[in-house]
Amino acid sequence: MILHPPETLKRYTESGYWGRRTLLDLLRETAAKAPERPAVVDPADRPDLIGTAAQSLSYRALSAAVDAIATGLLDMGLRKDEIVVVQLPNVWELVAMYLAVSRAGGVLSPMPMQWRDNEFQNVKKLTEARFFFGMRDFKGADQLAVAEKLGFVALPIERIAEMARGAADTARLDAIVVDANDIFSLCWSSGTEALSKGCPMSHNNWLFQMGLIAKTAGLHEGDRVLVTAPVVNMTGVATWLASVAVGGTALLHHPLNMPLLLEQLMHEQVHFTLLVPALLNMILKLPNVDQLDFSSVRSIAVGSAPPSRWSMEEFKRRWNIEIMNGWGQTEGTAVFTGALDMPDASLRVDHFPWWGCPGVEWPTGVRGIEMKLLDDDGAECTQPGQVGELVYRGPNVFAGYYRRPDLAKSTFTPDGFCRTGDFFIVRDAHHIGFFDRKKDIIIRGGYNVSAAEVENLVLTHPGVQEVAAVAVPDEIMGEKTCIFIVPKDKALPPTLEDIVAHLKHIGVAAYKLPEHIEYLDIIPRNPVGKILKAQLRKHVRPAAACPSPTSTPLW
Repeated sequence: MILHPPETLKRYTESGYWGRRTLLDLLRETAAKAPERPAVVDPADRPDLIGTAAQSLSYRALSAAVDAIATGLLDMGLRKDEIVVVQLPNVWELVAMYLAVSRAGGVLSPMPMQWRDNEFQNVKKLTEARFFFGMRDFKGADQLAVAEKLGFVALPIERIAEMARGAADTARLDAIVVDANDIFSLCWSSGTEALSKGCPMSHNNWLFQMGLIAKTAGLHEGDRVLVTAPVVNMTGVATWLASVAVGGTALLHHPLNMPLLLEQLMHEQVHFTLLVPALLNMILKLPNVDQLDFSSVRSIAVGSAPPSRWSMEEFKRRWNIEIMNGWGQTEGTAVFTGALDMPDASLRVDHFPWWGCPGVEWPTGVRGIEMKLLDDDGAECTQPGQVGELVYRGPNVFAGYYRRPDLAKSTFTPDGFCRTGDFFIVRDAHHIGFFDRKKDIIIRGGYNVSAAEVENLVLTHPGVQEVAAVAVPDEIMGEKTCIFIVPKDKALPPTLEDIVAHLKHIGVAAYKLPEHIEYLDIIPRNPVGKILKAQLRKHVRPAAACPSPTSTPLW
């Protein structure tokens, strides 16, 4: 299934960014070079998630399992370019299915574990997939029953392991031509505001993306990578594939199990992982933080939101860990700033390399990507302080939403740049910074306030565990900032006055100070960790002043 238009294929092939090598080739190469090296390791809590023992597969074993599963899929009648849907937590079967479905000529489409009937219907309608692999009972949910109701041929996870133990028909498999421009995966956009959209990524898309992460994170041959995000979207798939890029080991994790996460970071010789900012803050505010030993970890990427400067400085001070700031979307658009391109960690918080600037060479050697900031009139933003929507073109960008030609004009500019829907700010001639998502701009009396910036500032208060900021309507100022916080000590949460006094003490501009506060037990997030701002906006009380700390939590 080749979806990129001929002009895109020509551009990146002739420039050398795309070639003929596939992810399957990469697997075979490592299996031949380091056959006994662990390729994928199940999380220790697999028995609680799946009911079966955790396993570790070497590259030799994974390669053999992929061929055997692919043969089993062909025996089931899988056709070239057919989509297979899976809904599994981070276990070796999920990783193997990506490769096995591709080996059989198909495309894997993974769904988050939280998805139910509504999302199933959307996926079924768009993909017209026949086969679904899932679980009969996952935390009380019967995924197979939902799939069967919608007309899928629903198969349990045990069937994957059963096929893996079967014989591989390599001659039959080798007769299937898998092109580097064939679609490898069909992941789904987050869907925080509407039904998710399919984001097809080719082998060439992924190979380029994997290279970006390996370069900016400073990965080495054979590194061990802890995969904490669900391997169903850009964050999780890219983290797993980063380990494949260097012939390393993927240590799986997810759903989040905090004691296990700490155990893995301390005792599994992890070299690199990706965490959301809330987890960094949570770790640093643990009572036993001084007893934690993360000496094997060299770098941690932060995704879903910008990291706080405090957390970056603390991880460096305590464990000499470099925090890499990453921004990306399931559409393939991504930009990373690590220690090589940005040695000054204080700048790494809010500065990204402006990839594609003429005449600028980055120490990581990243080339091939072009980024522009466009204002509301479509003019390019070039002066420091200007804010515009990031539009992005590169070998890692998807071909467009699957079976949604109606979205082409709103997704791409006339010259082929992907509209990200996120605002960035010009920092200087060579750097840009994430400003906010379009719906996360708070406009107070004519001033643009970044919700993300407010969140990072509020997190510096020692009494705040997590925070989300949204706009609250105001008759005079237009909008004001409301913060939803999860207090570190629920018996004695910080008041709005406490937080404002703290922000004033550290020198925050007056128009950025929060003016309303709500208390939560947990910040609502979607399956990939992004805060569900739409839910929070529904619960904002515009006329309420500042509720007391004894107010009943909304969640």
